[in-house]
Amino acid sequence: MMLLALAVAPGLAICLLMFIIDKYDPEPVGLLIKSFLLGMVCVIMPLAFQLLASVFGFREANENLFDTAFFAFGIVGLSEETAKFLVLRLYAYPKKAFNEPLDGIVYAVMIGMGFATLENIAYVGQFGLGTGVARMFLSVPAHATFAILMGYYVGLAKFIPEQRDALLFKGVMTAVFFHGAFDFFLFSGNNILALGAAVFTLVIAARLSYKATRKDVLLSKRLFRKEVKGPVLQEGEEDDLL
Repeated sequence: MMLLALAVAPGLAICLLMFIIDKYDPEPVGLLIKSFLLGMVCVIMPLAFQLLASVFGFREANENLFDTAFFAFGIVGLSEETAKFLVLRLYAYPKKAFNEPLDGIVYAVMIGMGFATLENIAYVGQFGLGTGVARMFLSVPAHATFAILMGYYVGLAKFIPEQRDALLFKGVMTAVFFHGAFDFFLFSGNNILALGAAVFTLVIAARLSYKATRKDVLLSKRLFRKEVKGPVLQEGEEDDLL
């Protein structure tokens, strides 16, 4: 029971934090719960993709850095972030409640935390307490930052239709890049240098995530005060993160 609580608590804590942040025009709790659960379900797609990749010899442990990078970016990062993006784009994005850019971040985090929580349960159940503690401070927050960066651009895409496809693509690729970089350093070797590089990647992603969330929260506050609904951004109003 303690291991299960350890596995579940970080993701739920981040979801609660996001719920608190989204205070001006909060999302329906039912949609948030469904997004979280769909995030758990979408683990199936990358798991199947990674199992298939292993059949062809692609795996985490490789003899050279090129193969490690391909596995981290092209197999793990791409499959996992694409799965989360599909839930965000096909389920949350069309909802009427998705009515401000911040909602892209909110729903993306709910999906990402559903994904990370199920993944955490599997890892903690297999490897125990030490893994649970390590993932509490590394992997789960990392998934949150990937989700925020993706959600930021997806939120912009809904309200800047002229740039929709480019912003959606940028959202996915930004998440894939940081996910791939984080995993690449972790896969590169069990040493302080590799761990330090992974933490540095997480710090950069966290800083950008904070900037994105702060911008969208301020916009949400402005819209709340003006009681504005519907499309809220014009082309060129956004300040790109990257």
